[in-house]
Amino acid sequence: MLPLDIAAATNVHSQAFLESDPELSAVHTRILRLDPAGQRFAAVLRDTIDQLLNGEVTGRYDWKTLFKTEKTHAGTLVEINLQREFTFDDGTDMDYKIAGVDVDCKYSQQFGGWMIPPEAMNHLCLLVWADDYTSRWSAGLLRITPEWLNQGNNRDLKMTVKAEHRKRILWLWHNAELPENVLLHMSPTDRSAVFFHKSGQRRLDELFRLAQGRRIGRNVVRTVAQQKDYMKRVRGNGGSRSSLRDEGIIIMGDYRAHQDIARQLGLPVPGQGDFVSARVIEADDQHSKPHAVIDGTAWTLASPGDIATRAPILPAHTAVGSGTEEG
Repeated sequence: MLPLDIAAATNVHSQAFLESDPELSAVHTRILRLDPAGQRFAAVLRDTIDQLLNGEVTGRYDWKTLFKTEKTHAGTLVEINLQREFTFDDGTDMDYKIAGVDVDCKYSQQFGGWMIPPEAMNHLCLLVWADDYTSRWSAGLLRITPEWLNQGNNRDLKMTVKAEHRKRILWLWHNAELPENVLLHMSPTDRSAVFFHKSGQRRLDELFRLAQGRRIGRNVVRTVAQQKDYMKRVRGNGGSRSSLRDEGIIIMGDYRAHQDIARQLGLPVPGQGDFVSARVIEADDQHSKPHAVIDGTAWTLASPGDIATRAPILPAHTAVGSGTEEG
């Protein structure tokens, strides 16, 4: 979030930008209509970083382990994946046509590092930034004019936005929350404990055991399992839901019944493709903590000193296009 004084100044600038540039206003309105909270945008950025890491094949979870050529390719992938998500039309001279306006898309992993080509001059640019280490991202619009740019010394004469003129960017979302890369942000000790195991199933069990109460994305599961049937390794009937049940651990997915249980327990609610694990015990009159009713019994989050008891089976769910399976 922006500090109040900066936010107020930004709002004043934003109104002036919108009033003085009808094309900017039209693109701004169109994007916010498509994604009012920025959730779709954030998901594209998360998925693009995970696509580059390719954890299922490589086991990588850290941006620093990418090859230079992969990092260079990140901008192109962000452009492609945003167009796929929002079905932007192809631009005439720039990447996209949004609300009938040509818009170029530029991504940088370093804030302010957007490389602006000479052909983008006087056009609108969608400037995108994401940082996996801080779990933050931003996206804004800027009409490119020469006086706001540092002149490029590179071979293709690409330029960057002068620091003092970044205030001219009309932010769609600024310093918003990027879905967490749990493996990157785990303690080194816990991460080592996960990858200590040779078996993909054992690694997943350890992940859900150690990363309780955190949203674990599908790509994290894929990276840890390193198996094509990685989703099977989470489910009941032999997956982590079964193997961790005796420890009192439940694993909630992105199904409504599971989301309701997470919400009732005061946990992060799993979004699309997410899982949240937690150790629970039966609630009684001595427990004042939030509780959820599962199969007619009230359950609450276990404290470290509570003796492990067998966890309940979560409500069955029906996945789209499939039959019902044990939750």
